[in-house]
Amino acid sequence: MTDAPFAPLDTSVDRDTALDVLRAATAGADDGELFFEQRRSEALVYDDGRLKTASYDASTGFGLRAVRGEVAGYAHSTEISESALRRAAETARLAVGDGGGTLADAPQATNQQLYTDNDPIAGASFPVKLETLKEVDAFLRDLDSRVVQVSASLAASLQEIEILRPDGHSVRDVRPMSRLNISVIVEQNGRRESGSAGGGGRVGLDGLIDRADWQAKA
Repeated sequence: MTDAPFAPLDTSVDRDTALDVLRAATAGADDGELFFEQRRSEALVYDDGRLKTASYDASTGFGLRAVRGEVAGYAHSTEISESALRRAAETARLAVGDGGGTLADAPQATNQQLYTDNDPIAGASFPVKLETLKEVDAFLRDLDSRVVQVSASLAASLQEIEILRPDGHSVRDVRPMSRLNISVIVEQNGRRESGSAGGGGRVGLDGLIDRADWQAKA
């Protein structure tokens, strides 16, 4: 997570508005912050020679927290707007009461970029992803005539988060994730055995859809 100029994921909320609402909610509190999140994910499952599932999901939201002593107030919404922020602030403010607390110092950012912030979903077109899964299926069936079922899946997601503190300090992180999974069932003389392999991480799809990579897993 790295230091960054605050730039809300939804441009209808500017920095000054978000900061004013947060400060009002945490005045006299010991701690508190605004947490914004945006997430997109895609998954394709190719099973038994056909595309079984293709899904895409997108969501946004925020959480507002105010802490006074042992009491914490928290409110969240899937709508990022000024009105939603103000409603959340009223709820979180209940934990602060008459105040009297001393705001904690902001945590230090690592300032180290440990992985790419590129969107893995956009790393390859839908036809390329589908064709890769088809090739996995065909490759496994060609390896051994005893293969009776193959399932291969590609999944990718991108999570963007941003945290704003009452003192104006903000940090941001972009978290990509991608994975390829393969499973196979073989049968001989009425007996079935299964095996699976997979891999991925906070990387793009390029390496996962490379033939050398998925053939090794197969």
